[in-house]
Amino acid sequence: MAALRKKFGEDYQVVNTNQGITFSAQVKKKRQRFVEKNGRCNVQHGNLGGETSRYISDLFTTLVDLKWRWNLLIFILTYTVAWLVMASMWWVIAFIRGDLSNGGHEESYTPCVANVYNFPSAFLFFIETEATIGYGYRYITEKCPEGIILFLFQSLLGSIVDAFLIGCMFIKMSQPKKRAETLMFSQEAVISQRDGKLCLMFRVGNLRNSHMVSAQIRCKLIKSRQTPEGEFLPLDQCELDVGFGTGADQLFLVSPLTICHEINTKSPFFDLSQRSLMNEEFEIVVILEGIVETTGMTCQARTSYTEDEVLWGHRFLPVMSLEEGFFRVDYSQFHNHFEVNIPPYSVKEHEEKSSLTTANSLPAALTSSSPQLGNSSRGGRRERLLSADYADHVDEKTSRLPSKLQRMNSTKDEHHWRGLKTGSVLPGGKASSTGDLPLSIQRLRSSSIPVVKKEQLDEQVQLLSLDGDVEECEMDKHRLPKAISTIYAPTPVQIPSKGGRPEDNLPAKLRRMNADR
Repeated sequence: MAALRKKFGEDYQVVNTNQGITFSAQVKKKRQRFVEKNGRCNVQHGNLGGETSRYISDLFTTLVDLKWRWNLLIFILTYTVAWLVMASMWWVIAFIRGDLSNGGHEESYTPCVANVYNFPSAFLFFIETEATIGYGYRYITEKCPEGIILFLFQSLLGSIVDAFLIGCMFIKMSQPKKRAETLMFSQEAVISQRDGKLCLMFRVGNLRNSHMVSAQIRCKLIKSRQTPEGEFLPLDQCELDVGFGTGADQLFLVSPLTICHEINTKSPFFDLSQRSLMNEEFEIVVILEGIVETTGMTCQARTSYTEDEVLWGHRFLPVMSLEEGFFRVDYSQFHNHFEVNIPPYSVKEHEEKSSLTTANSLPAALTSSSPQLGNSSRGGRRERLLSADYADHVDEKTSRLPSKLQRMNSTKDEHHWRGLKTGSVLPGGKASSTGDLPLSIQRLRSSSIPVVKKEQLDEQVQLLSLDGDVEECEMDKHRLPKAISTIYAPTPVQIPSKGGRPEDNLPAKLRRMNADR
């Protein structure tokens, strides 16, 4: 025990199958099994009516299928009756010919069978003839043709009886059912995880050194169910996949093997959990077939596991160990298992929880995995700039500029930023909003005044450079389509000043109109 705990850890508990199941479960009444643990099918056929004659037509198979006590009884009775009948026939021939009255048989008298005076002597003669003993004291004479005919019939009938009964006994003794006695199955089946998948597992072993050629294993689930049409199917049989598609059902049975059934969407145990296992009623029938290497006859071994013999959260102990020059199998640990920690819910519930978790984490994953250029601080700043609500923050940032720049932006930029929150109307009549554009481009658009003097243009360029993110602005401008870049690009128009006042730059007609006004 100490060695096992050292090897598997202190958390594992060795469970001995002879001491019963260790996990807490509601005690249920033992129900009738479909297949016994030794492989015998617990089915009896009744009310055959006139169909019993079919057994007589296949008399040889009927005798072979009988139990040993009935075979021995038939064997003894058949030979005893045959011997008595044939001995009686020899006695009748001797009685008809008068051989019994002449007890001493004079030298001039020739009987049918020499030295046959009564029934015991006739019986001994038949036994000597049938067993080809030939003591030489009793023999058939040539004066008895009926004795010769009876002798031929006796030889033919004896050969037929010998062939029939000895053949039955030979087949009965050489049946591979006894070979199945040296094929072992674990007392319980276990459910645990293997390679990240929930699996139903049991163990098989071969006690003999002779191999099972072409060994193959199959599993059947016996469970009553009701169809959607309302039909009740008692003891419905369903196939359990133990590696038919991958070839895992073909066994090389030289050492104990653990057979695994993966519980997935195609498995009938897809919705089986630890709680529902206590209320289920089913039976798993395991069939192991193979060819006996020494006799060449097909052998089949069977066993079954009920729901009480399927343990949730257990795993088998290893039985193989490496010795000096060979591998050793410890069959004392063949049926033992230990408890492991696995989730108590079914595979169906696990997939539903996984799908819900994936659906909830998808929006967060999309937000976190959005493409960003530059470092994380620049990406976060760009997300803030894409919102029109960030205009208030920009107003606060503008208030920290020098007084000269604030006066320049106080008249037009303030009204422009407020218009960004509610949206603007393009010349074509379509409503638009610049809140989805980077703030630097918005500033460029706000600075695109129809008439701008050269001094004001230089001051606005200085305002743009003081923002500290000119490179980001250029990058965002290149990322926009060409049409939008053309619309929002700052195109200042310079008008050469001829005088000190703006009115001096107007045409002569407009100056006269202003003078008259």
